[in-house]
Amino acid sequence: MSHPLLSRLSNLSPRRHSLLHKTIRLFSSSSTSPCFPLGIVEKDSPSDGGMVGDIHLFDAATERLVTCTDKTIPEEIVNGGTVVGASHGWLFFKDRQDRSLRVTDFCNPSAFKTNATTMIPMPTFTTLHLCQTEVVWNVAMSTSPGQQEDEDDWVVGIKFLGNQLSFCRPRRDLRWTNVLAPFKIFNNSNLMFSKRYQIFFLPAPVGNYLCSWDIQSHKDGYPPKIHKLLFHNLPQLPQSMWELLDSCPREDHWVESPSGESFLVKWYSRVSLSPSMSTLPVVMVFREEGTKDGAIKMCYTEDIGDICIFLSNSEAFCVPASSCPGLKPNSIYVAYRVFSVYDLTTKIFNHFENPKDAPEKISRIPCWLPPFSV
Repeated sequence: MSHPLLSRLSNLSPRRHSLLHKTIRLFSSSSTSPCFPLGIVEKDSPSDGGMVGDIHLFDAATERLVTCTDKTIPEEIVNGGTVVGASHGWLFFKDRQDRSLRVTDFCNPSAFKTNATTMIPMPTFTTLHLCQTEVVWNVAMSTSPGQQEDEDDWVVGIKFLGNQLSFCRPRRDLRWTNVLAPFKIFNNSNLMFSKRYQIFFLPAPVGNYLCSWDIQSHKDGYPPKIHKLLFHNLPQLPQSMWELLDSCPREDHWVESPSGESFLVKWYSRVSLSPSMSTLPVVMVFREEGTKDGAIKMCYTEDIGDICIFLSNSEAFCVPASSCPGLKPNSIYVAYRVFSVYDLTTKIFNHFENPKDAPEKISRIPCWLPPFSV
């Protein structure tokens, strides 16, 4: 789940090098569309030392290349490291040498107005018995750093590959609070923070339960609460198809729209309908529809209206298509093993092409970044 951040300029031809300066320098409006970092191309070092580079982003609405040129690259990134996740447009960057973790706005479009980069160090991880902290599965945050009235309330959640979760208030805590997921083998579930309820959510294996951690009410230990999910209006599929889906790799994402609607997205990345056919992805979306006898009712839907859902190594998020002209409503934007947009109405994946003038050899950072004011 980690990805290199830098790509060397020497990989590009001279013609490519000249094209870099002809791309869009910044977003043309006061706010950005959801975007996807294609990578950072390192350039020649300035005479006063340091390192500069161009940040290349894919604009999801226009499907064009957006470039921030001559951005100073922090020493921590120059020395090598990997991106292990993102939340609210901030990348989580892991140092290859000392394994330390930092949160940075380096690829955040709102930080492009200045050449300054914020790097916030996180406490050192401690590992629970029979768990590991080398491989991060995904990350989530209560908000962007500095956006809350009391910075001490900014909370970071980390889900590792396996059953360990770790929570921390970086402005106040000197160490992580580690918890064990209440179910075993949580590898296909993704942690998220609910702005509506002010708690962290994590779908349980098989997707029949939802776990939550209330970070405000419980200062120590973060005991989980388990919510049963009741599914109805399921798609009419043969039993053999349900059995096939159950045997395929799947990730579960609990995601919340700006209006407070909640959805469970089941993303089957590789489904093979027959031995002779190549694998194909399948997406199912369930909408929260209140409670019944203490359980959460989830209704299968192929209509999420104006909403677009963005799935990647970043914390999942929703954007109204009408807020960013060019986005396709009722769609899922995916940046995993495929780089495409899925139309829930037609059930068709439309794959993105590399934007014109994009560098040929560049390391993609599979993290969608939400819209920002610039």
